[in-house]
Amino acid sequence: MTNKLLMALASLSLSTTALSACDYNIPDLNNPGLDDLENNPTPAKVSAAATGLLIQNRVAKGAENGYVTQLGILGREAFVFDNADPRYTGELLAGTLSQGSPFGGAFWVSEYANIRNENILLRALDGVDGLSPEQLAGFRGFTHTIQALDLLEVVNTHDTNGVVIDADTDIHELGPIVEKAAGMARIVKLLDDGATELNGAGDEFAFKLSPGFAGFDTPADFRKFNRALRARVAIYNADYAGALAALAESFLDDTATADLQAGVYYVFGTASGDTANSLVNPNIYAHPALVTDAQMKANAMPDNRLTSKVTTAKKPGSSQGHMSTLAFTLYTDPASPIPLIKNEELILIRAEARALGTPADLVGATADLNLVRTVSGGLAPIATVTAVNAVDEILYNRRYSLLFEGGHRWIDTRRLNRLTDLPIDAPDDKLNVRYPLPRAECDARPGDEHCTLGSTN
Repeated sequence: MTNKLLMALASLSLSTTALSACDYNIPDLNNPGLDDLENNPTPAKVSAAATGLLIQNRVAKGAENGYVTQLGILGREAFVFDNADPRYTGELLAGTLSQGSPFGGAFWVSEYANIRNENILLRALDGVDGLSPEQLAGFRGFTHTIQALDLLEVVNTHDTNGVVIDADTDIHELGPIVEKAAGMARIVKLLDDGATELNGAGDEFAFKLSPGFAGFDTPADFRKFNRALRARVAIYNADYAGALAALAESFLDDTATADLQAGVYYVFGTASGDTANSLVNPNIYAHPALVTDAQMKANAMPDNRLTSKVTTAKKPGSSQGHMSTLAFTLYTDPASPIPLIKNEELILIRAEARALGTPADLVGATADLNLVRTVSGGLAPIATVTAVNAVDEILYNRRYSLLFEGGHRWIDTRRLNRLTDLPIDAPDDKLNVRYPLPRAECDARPGDEHCTLGSTN
């Protein structure tokens, strides 16, 4: 994203930690523009704020120590062999996630910073003049959708350890930590509210979206993105009927000329003020099991999804009993985009919903899986999906189609009760299956039982 608007918004942090114990009524000196946005909103200010939400939502997605990398390591997709920081193996693989480290304490503050930004923007919209009802609906539908995405990242990482859904409190107050089910229910409501608002948002947004939303930058097309996220959330909830309903309104395309890579992407750049994709870092290696587990094509060559995304590294890497000679080729330079959600995932979501839903549609699930297998993988089609092999086929194809894009394998093996699929590569390795609540958050909540929960089962 080359747009530099509202970079200040990206530095706002959720005040549920240090400030929560203060009794001072002072303005936000780090972000004075936020007070001005809420108290004196104008069309230009709310437009800049909307664009700023995308800047903040992208934070750490392409970082060496970011969302894709950490969840990729936990899901045995990747290693990071960084001599300057042994925690990539010592904590993520061989240890338990620490509440106070930038590893185990991650994926909370930045996400809630943006959720607070979103709440401020929503309140500002109530007092802005000069926007039509359709334009206001567009702002609200967009904001609720991105807020759902931010909250989903917290739930994906912290899982049953808990989540805050009431983040629109006074800066000196703390919203309660609630169970995962309540977090998922809030995400569903945000997406459904957003979809309803987008229906009444007219033909154009009154603000600019990231280039990663090309083809999804009108209210009608952005709504298809909203419904795609809704389908993802539905399978995370094992709500397969809901997934199929959402997919029917999404951008899923299974025609003969369909582009399986079409979708919404995080975009990066190297211009001043922009953020680079750091997943090109040579310290990042692919897990050797990707080769040993790949299925073969008719010509005895591996699945195209492996050979197009993984190659031999320039030099081997190792750390604390872990080793790899493989590197990723998905991201070729610091401007390479990272998929947020794409058509191929939607087809695989439908395959899962058909195979595991009630009643099962095994014929439809087979067709969906074979579309992805043959087009993306170059593999022979399977004869049929059965009740016995359905989860195996779903996990295999999601693993290679969504490889190193957003922690999908870690999330999938956990939600489908297949964590035993993740290999233990060294004697001291553990399976970290969720993130603990950050130390600073727990320091502000003495005695909260959620703060005693760890990262392993």
